[in-house]
Amino acid sequence: MEEKRVLLRNRGKIDPENAREYIAAGGYEGLKRALNMNGEEIIKELEHAGLRGRGGAGFPTYRKLQFAYGAPGDVKYIVCNADEGEPGTNKDRILLSSDPCSIFEGMAIAGKAVNAHVGFIYLRAEYSYLVPILEAALKTSREANMLGENIQGSGFDFDIKLRSGAGAYVCGEETALFESIEGKRGEPRFRPPFPGIKGLFGKPTVLNNVETLANISVIFQNGWEWFRTLGTENSPGTKLFTVCGNVKRRGVFEFPMGINLKDLIYEVCGGMEEGHELLAVQTGGASGAIINASQIDMTLDIDQVSNSGGRLGCGTILVMDDRNCIIDIVRNNLDFFRGESCGKCTPCREGGTRLYQLITKISQGKGSVKDIDTIQDLAETMRLTALCGLGHSTAVPVLSSIQNFYSCYLRHIDKDYCPVCSEEGE
Repeated sequence: MEEKRVLLRNRGKIDPENAREYIAAGGYEGLKRALNMNGEEIIKELEHAGLRGRGGAGFPTYRKLQFAYGAPGDVKYIVCNADEGEPGTNKDRILLSSDPCSIFEGMAIAGKAVNAHVGFIYLRAEYSYLVPILEAALKTSREANMLGENIQGSGFDFDIKLRSGAGAYVCGEETALFESIEGKRGEPRFRPPFPGIKGLFGKPTVLNNVETLANISVIFQNGWEWFRTLGTENSPGTKLFTVCGNVKRRGVFEFPMGINLKDLIYEVCGGMEEGHELLAVQTGGASGAIINASQIDMTLDIDQVSNSGGRLGCGTILVMDDRNCIIDIVRNNLDFFRGESCGKCTPCREGGTRLYQLITKISQGKGSVKDIDTIQDLAETMRLTALCGLGHSTAVPVLSSIQNFYSCYLRHIDKDYCPVCSEEGE
């Protein structure tokens, strides 16, 4: 099965630090087109394209621009979320290191739409090695008059600044990210007001994921009609999938939305290593649903994955074979989430730790069926009441694992033999 490289079209083909090479490959043509359009026309183009966010819940991109466009005020911001803290995810790093100007172009187009003149790229702390690449690409983009003052003689000014985080997973949440850029502790804000009205520095703000902004570039370079020929009706375009875990071929792959999960695992990634069978797949990263081997005949687009109880999210696909124990996987997830909680809200701060304790108890053969009931009640409470997505997401792998691997929980409660846990205990 051959990839459809749209966002990765320039990977390995151009010098990422040289905007002239991006321009020679057709880059910044979308921005030139957008400079001759007004805000309403740009937003309408994205509405026709049907682009949805590639970093989380799949919210329509044009709606975010619409909110900020209609908000009063002369100062507005465009923010690129390049925090990419989801375990196992590498797609944004690939885009930023191989084709950063495509993200700059998407940000500038968004800026033109809402009349914003400043953009920020928020990098996760571990991506400090990308800073020299991005700074060089920004410098050459300014020299080519694709960023800065009076871009291409249009009278429109737009420039981009870099900001790095301090390594907190919670800063992937938009309002915690704003707090971090402002020099404060990275904690989510209460909403409303929403970022389109009051975001960074209290001003109307449009925040999008790296992959989403790269899609804006190609839409304006090729037109919304072309974009609609890719993917599915409700999830047009391509998606970057980071496939990791127990498959023969791991990496970042680009396919149109709607590829089958089973085909991705077996045809693209070669399936399991010899002598092992598929146990489970977690879609959307550590915060995604865990499904069993009988459920992988699934269409990978935003709505289909959501309808199955999970989320496509950042597109991470974690494949687990029979050398793993589901209880152990869930326990490791919870250990990560409880450590990354900012502690601001009680459901996440206390609930995450309590879930970890209960799952650990079951993994050690000391649990009961009543503990499973408590886990479900607690996880559901977190899903409904936590302040931000970290608390909501903590519940997803827990609840889905109980639904799809209930017998595994019972096996540990009944102290039946578990090859993984038994070997670890020896």
